[in-house]
Amino acid sequence: MPAILLTGRPGCGKTTLIRETIRALGVAAGGFYTEEVRAGGRRLGFDLVTLAGGRATLASVHSHSPLRVSKYGVEREALDGLGASAIRSAIAEASLIVVDEIGKMELYSEGFREAVLAALNSGKPVLGAIMLGPHPFADALKARRDVEVLTVTEENRSQLAPALRERLQRLLGSAPGG
Repeated sequence: MPAILLTGRPGCGKTTLIRETIRALGVAAGGFYTEEVRAGGRRLGFDLVTLAGGRATLASVHSHSPLRVSKYGVEREALDGLGASAIRSAIAEASLIVVDEIGKMELYSEGFREAVLAALNSGKPVLGAIMLGPHPFADALKARRDVEVLTVTEENRSQLAPALRERLQRLLGSAPGG
């Protein structure tokens, strides 16, 4: 079953597009998205938020983790636990698997990478976001024949929304049990 992975520069609206698409489709979706944590107009980190309502710190400027992306310490336990678990639950229970995002922080987790591969091999549609820059794992996912990569920009985001919904509706209609 094909996957649609959105890519683009940070802040271009990938997560917003994913969340709006899920809402518009009204299907049983599972997985997670990432959300900025801000205070006083300053970004302090990112939370991992499951579509079932779970939340954990993914990365923070206050973290003492040795795993770093820029100024953020990455909490691998959140990915190994809540992140991978949300993907595996979506494989078992949801019509649409959501993985936002497959990026430098998330790729520190072997359990997360395994869950992403299981999602792509599950036969269910996957909607996600993937890092724009090069990375061996991300590049291998983007090169899969069952993955469609769409580049999101601030300029094309609103035009992509209806086309993305239409593609996913087609995929959901042909999915096992869809």
